[in-house]
Amino acid sequence: MILRRIYISPDPEKFMISPLHLLAQDAPVPAGGGLGMFVPMILIMVMFYFILIRPQRKAQKAQEEMRKNVRVGDKVVTIGGAHGIVSGLTDKTVSVKVADGLSIKFDRSAIATVTDSKASKEEENKTEA
Repeated sequence: MILRRIYISPDPEKFMISPLHLLAQDAPVPAGGGLGMFVPMILIMVMFYFILIRPQRKAQKAQEEMRKNVRVGDKVVTIGGAHGIVSGLTDKTVSVKVADGLSIKFDRSAIATVTDSKASKEEENKTEA
């Protein structure tokens, strides 16, 4: 087996980077306006507000209004899935009759939906008459 020596020329220009290249700098980036950087961020925040926050607030207000207008005799569903008829009300609690002789007391915030409202039936009867 014959080994050959590879000869590398000692030419420093081929192996070293000139110091001038190290000191060279790119052209300065023109300074954009301060407002120009914030415009996209402001637009994203506005879109975020109209896509997420505003609809959520509307739904939350509608839910609070529905809970405020619960009346005795309304059929409701709780957040736990219990179906029943409202048998008693206080400022913060609602008694829901879930079976004969069985009434459970819930917070008003535990009412998920009103499935059949007495108030809406009375309004329908008034409009028909």
